[in-house]
Amino acid sequence: ELKEIVFVIQSQSISFHSKRAEDLKRDILKQAADIGKELPTVLLIHEMDGHEGAWTILPLMKDFSVTYGRNSSWIFFCEEDTRIQVVKLLETLGRFDGSKEWFLGKALYDEESTIIHHYAFAENPTAFKFPDFAAGWALSIPLVTKLAKKLKSEPLKSDFTIDLKHEIALYIWQKGEGPHLTPVPEFCTDDVSSYKADHCATTFSSFLPLCGEPVKKEDVFIAVKTCQKFHGDRILVVKQTWEREAALIEYYSDYADISIPTIDLGIPNTDRGHCGKTFAILERFLNHSSPRTPWLVIVDDDTLISIFRLRKLLSCYDPNEPVFLGERYGYGLGTGGYSYITGGGGMVFSRIAVQKLLASKCRCYSMDAPDDMVLGMCFSGLGIPVTHSPLFHQARPMDYPKGYLSHQIPISFHKHWNIDPVKVYFTWLAPNAEESLNGKKVGYNREDL
Repeated sequence: ELKEIVFVIQSQSISFHSKRAEDLKRDILKQAADIGKELPTVLLIHEMDGHEGAWTILPLMKDFSVTYGRNSSWIFFCEEDTRIQVVKLLETLGRFDGSKEWFLGKALYDEESTIIHHYAFAENPTAFKFPDFAAGWALSIPLVTKLAKKLKSEPLKSDFTIDLKHEIALYIWQKGEGPHLTPVPEFCTDDVSSYKADHCATTFSSFLPLCGEPVKKEDVFIAVKTCQKFHGDRILVVKQTWEREAALIEYYSDYADISIPTIDLGIPNTDRGHCGKTFAILERFLNHSSPRTPWLVIVDDDTLISIFRLRKLLSCYDPNEPVFLGERYGYGLGTGGYSYITGGGGMVFSRIAVQKLLASKCRCYSMDAPDDMVLGMCFSGLGIPVTHSPLFHQARPMDYPKGYLSHQIPISFHKHWNIDPVKVYFTWLAPNAEESLNGKKVGYNREDL
């Protein structure tokens, strides 16, 4: 029965995302009403009080087990851009015995072992499957109850949440004692209008959001963090690739080099962390850039980014809201903790977010503290949520499953290690004449990079 499925939408509180999640909730309930079924429960993760780490899902298992353990059969998770054919989903779940432990989804796997997953399954990385959240995924209630018990007696091993879909699959599998992911062909990420979508219970609707005109070039200020030893190679790559897309760009270093030009902020270079430098950049943006420039982007000198696509994405956000946007990681979320935007993929701030942050007096506890984590801690203390976009990437294209990247028009990648960064940029990120204005997927000639 439809009422035995609890739908959980992996929503976010900022207005653009919460509206999309509400639209999906309405659509699910309307489909249920149209087929004359008793309405199912539809939950939005950002509305679940008391869980800073609700987006990591495992902390919710106890609540799910207690609240829905008796009258439900399945918890079905989806993203705000997942589109659901309710009748087909009912048929699909009906093929599985809900009284047994099931973990269902569209399978992703690593082609080779990757740093994102701490080189797990190095001997045969393709053997371990984990779910593509965009297609939706499901847990049977007996498995939810088992996980709730396990979490009570055995907390999560790592303090960090880096790739949630992989970490959840690992926790469920628990070295072979729990179920593997069962691939379900009806859970799809094809575009909703694709001819391939006929057999699908789920499809995916957005490869790159666009909400009206892209923001103007002059509305985005780009700050590149660098240091003298990388002026000759990494900055050269920026100039050969994405610098031409930026109207306002400054390079911040420990040495003023007029040939680039770089700006010496008076902050000595640190081997790691860069917190002092990042906060100096935030102060400079507030005090020296035009107050009419609503957006700041801070990137590393080895970040590859499409400013062209970022301007499309930013059309969806209200610069009057405190926006802190990028790829979200978590620290210590099982025990309070906070979420943060990982720096290498690029950190995007609305001016109002920078104003609130600097007015708060929250600062680095040392000059070489990890800047992205300190920012996450500060914004968490201010009650400003970080906003996640899967289009920003902390690693290189080959560090992600091909199936995961296939339904994205990516905005950034990071690191030059063992790649030709110029080639990666022109293959994955350069504005493309075919790139349609409505954000649909386009054909890329992407070699195996």
